[in-house]
Amino acid sequence: MEQERFKTMLQEKGMRVTSQRLQVLEVIAAHPGEHLTVGAIYEFVKKQYPEIGLATIYRTVQVLVDFHVIGRISFGDGSSLYELEDREVDSHHHHHHTICQGCGQVMSFEEDLLDHLEQVLYDALGFVVTDHEVKLYGYCRTCAEAQKQNKEKNMEELV
Repeated sequence: MEQERFKTMLQEKGMRVTSQRLQVLEVIAAHPGEHLTVGAIYEFVKKQYPEIGLATIYRTVQVLVDFHVIGRISFGDGSSLYELEDREVDSHHHHHHTICQGCGQVMSFEEDLLDHLEQVLYDALGFVVTDHEVKLYGYCRTCAEAQKQNKEKNMEELV
């Protein structure tokens, strides 16, 4: 059962088990592969617990991020998306993200391509990388294809 797993996870990190924390974790777990905003998490939790406030969700999400129970993907404009952490406490490697500039879709990819760079930094500078985050901006397959078709259409119109 997910709730028991979350209780154990919170306890192992030295956190109190609260209904708000469990609710937020259950919502995020119910949307695997999605990256949720605090607002979306709030709307899902509110369906089951209408008395909960948005400020409570914000505080709960922040605590879960601080304890590395959930991960935050931050964007330059101040917005953030959240997902369950998928890494062990001792590991600093995790998945990375692609962000489509056309439709805004955020996709995860698991390949960690920075192992070599981290070793080079250690060998050259004695620098030990403890964490990293990679966000690649571009266009998803659908948006890239739509752009290609628009370019071809525009070229035909010019001729």
